[in-house]
Amino acid sequence: GRTYDATVVGTDPSTDLAVIKLTNAPNDLKAIAFGDANTITVGEPVMAVGNPLGLAGTVTTGIVSALNRPVTTSAQPSGDPFGQQSASSSVVTNAIQTSAAINPGNSGGALVNAGGQLIGINSAIASLGSSSGSSSQSGSIGIGFAIPVNEARSIAGQLISTGTATHPFLGVSSKDGVVADGSAKRAAAVLTNVVSGTPADKAGLQAGDSIIAVDGNSIDGSLSLVAQVREHSVGDKVTLTIVRNSHTQDLSATLTKKGTTK
Repeated sequence: GRTYDATVVGTDPSTDLAVIKLTNAPNDLKAIAFGDANTITVGEPVMAVGNPLGLAGTVTTGIVSALNRPVTTSAQPSGDPFGQQSASSSVVTNAIQTSAAINPGNSGGALVNAGGQLIGINSAIASLGSSSGSSSQSGSIGIGFAIPVNEARSIAGQLISTGTATHPFLGVSSKDGVVADGSAKRAAAVLTNVVSGTPADKAGLQAGDSIIAVDGNSIDGSLSLVAQVREHSVGDKVTLTIVRNSHTQDLSATLTKKGTTK
């Protein structure tokens, strides 16, 4: 029941994350234990903690429904953003999907595993009968999304250190497409442009290439590619699996900060 003043250390609208610092914080507070998003499995039990509809201290349970779910939500004046496409007011993330009930007010709360470790930050819900541009929002329909803890921890660390966060950049434009995979077909991100001097260019990517995986994680379209890149940090080396002229090959790229080309 205690309340304390706090100051904003830094904000990062492109990931819908911020860090605050309590003023004269008491010494009996204990930080939550961090889990590892890379060890999460579909089907494992989770609990969402938050303040849905103003009901403080509410917890709901469910399972991890899916991983690496690319989600985009345009930023609204009174809403919370979650992903990035063409508009600067929206962002993309590679979300944890959960069946734990998440409602307006849960955003920013913890998603924890069965051991009570933080594995995600509740961020958005899917709703019926409303679009991302609508000011109204229905309640939970069992499809909620959380920012993976590894990404949240990386952004928080940067905000604490410098007050700002940088984001990785590959240097391509892409569209949804389909490529042959043996006797079958599969969805992919088809490159429409590769910017000169960027990590993509240095890795040997070409317009017309179809990216089907990043570090072994399947890519099924343009949004999925953006989400996978955004989940990494500046300086990370990634393996891109592409299809070029019906042949599959792996290329390596080192992600840089956007605007850095040589």
